[in-house]
Amino acid sequence: MDDIDLNEQQLVRRQKLAELQASGNDPYVRRLPWERTHTAAAAIAAYTDGKLAADQQVALVGRLMTVRIMGKASFAHIEDGSARIQIYVKRDVVGEALYDELFKKMIDLGDFVMVRGTMFTTRTGEVSCEVRELALISKTLNPLPDKWHGLRDIETRYRQRYVDLLANPDVRQIFITRARIVTAIRRYLDDNGFLEVETPVLQPIYGGAAARPFVTHHNQLDQDLFLRISFELYLKRLLVGGYERVYEIGRDFRNEGISFKHNPEFTQLEWYEAYTDYNGVMRRVEELLAAVAQELGRGTTITYNGNAIDLAPPWRRITMRDAIREATGIDYQAHPDAASLAEAMRAIGHHPEPGSSRGKLIDSLFGTHVEPKLIQPTFITDYPVEISPLAKKKADDPTTVERFEYFIGGLEMGNAFTELNDPIDQRARFVELRDAVAGADENVHPLDEDFLNSLSFGMPPTGGFGTGIDRLTMLFADQQSIREVILFPHLRTA
Repeated sequence: MDDIDLNEQQLVRRQKLAELQASGNDPYVRRLPWERTHTAAAAIAAYTDGKLAADQQVALVGRLMTVRIMGKASFAHIEDGSARIQIYVKRDVVGEALYDELFKKMIDLGDFVMVRGTMFTTRTGEVSCEVRELALISKTLNPLPDKWHGLRDIETRYRQRYVDLLANPDVRQIFITRARIVTAIRRYLDDNGFLEVETPVLQPIYGGAAARPFVTHHNQLDQDLFLRISFELYLKRLLVGGYERVYEIGRDFRNEGISFKHNPEFTQLEWYEAYTDYNGVMRRVEELLAAVAQELGRGTTITYNGNAIDLAPPWRRITMRDAIREATGIDYQAHPDAASLAEAMRAIGHHPEPGSSRGKLIDSLFGTHVEPKLIQPTFITDYPVEISPLAKKKADDPTTVERFEYFIGGLEMGNAFTELNDPIDQRARFVELRDAVAGADENVHPLDEDFLNSLSFGMPPTGGFGTGIDRLTMLFADQQSIREVILFPHLRTA
């Protein structure tokens, strides 16, 4: 940044930096002047609990957040990653040079300091540290936003997330919640015999979902590769190889639109469990979300978008056919082709996109008339085979598969199947789907010969499940935009 672009506050801070460095006091220290003894929260707790002697010194670090100078003494607050704590700085204790020349003259809000002193309680009852020694350990050249009242512009918040986190403590809490959700998920799955694994991000054939991939190129191999859109086909290979319960938490990439609930890259949890079906997976999903809520200290009742939501099992279960029939009066089983179903949709005022396949029409009916109303936890079960090429057909209805999605707060949260493990049926499904939409749907599932070969070595009866960590965080942090729960969401280049 050229000096000509700097505002007055930035120029003043740079001048202070130059003066400090010229005097041999570089504020960007290589190591702390003293060993840190406590975080701010730990020091407050230790003093409150009587675990610190009256003359026992603590050494604290943190960013200077407030300063109130009162002549020869000052109160200030510093903040570390744990809490904010008040410090009391007196000239006759720290000395004239430190107080007048450093603390009052050279240190600005936002600077990082280290203090050493003893704990006490002020007359107003605030636990504080009386400073005996003080050091500047990192200079801040940009002033903090809006006198620390918070950063409000949404675009700036996402582009400069570091400032957003500084200015808005509630935003920092969102990502603490996100980390605790992931920890709780891992604990539940590990405790239930699942093995965490990693599968390729760069794949020669993408699969496991209907989505448009990102394409990249491997120079050494002179080969185009795809960023994965799902973990599914690789995790299933592991069940063929002998593992019974596996899971992965990682990034997926889908070259699609951006909305309040979609981001081109997102964090996904997928697990596969041998010797169960989608009914067993439903029970495990109920257990998992209740366990996460308990881990977060919420009980089983949370609030999302103004709605009180009860996560306690069991959850409501309803077939997709019945849910659509209840909401619209249309029984899609009575319309075996796209033309007939589209006509029935137009009769209720729903005008589908021309040329849509029957599967897309059913999905459009559901997304428009059912999904937004699913506030309490609900399993929507038994999907049409056209939109579920990886799920096992129901024994009594070959047009329907054993699949469910679960919905909370009007959001689709995850997807699960009784997995198809018949390699001949799987090949036929892939080919049928490819031929049916050839040239019309760029999201058609490609034919993965190696995956089909793996199924030919035998995969046990399996239940599989996937859910987005971002949407779980939206739910538990009560956020209505996915960008609020991703630290660095994708934005158009400024």
